[in-house]
Amino acid sequence: MNFTKNAGTVDRALRAIVGLVLIALALTGTIGAWGWIGVVPLVTAALGWCPAYTLLGIKTCPTQQ
Repeated sequence: MNFTKNAGTVDRALRAIVGLVLIALALTGTIGAWGWIGVVPLVTAALGWCPAYTLLGIKTCPTQQ
């Protein structure tokens, strides 16, 4: 598998925010256990690689020279 980064800086920041919000909502009991799905955007933000982007041929990071 090729784990070349395909998520840009803004994309990664938004993923991290969404992930943290979902986990916080799960911890407070606002949305229940479904909030733990926030781990997925946190991991993809940390890695800079999204498997769905790879399948769809999407790349939000700048091309490296």
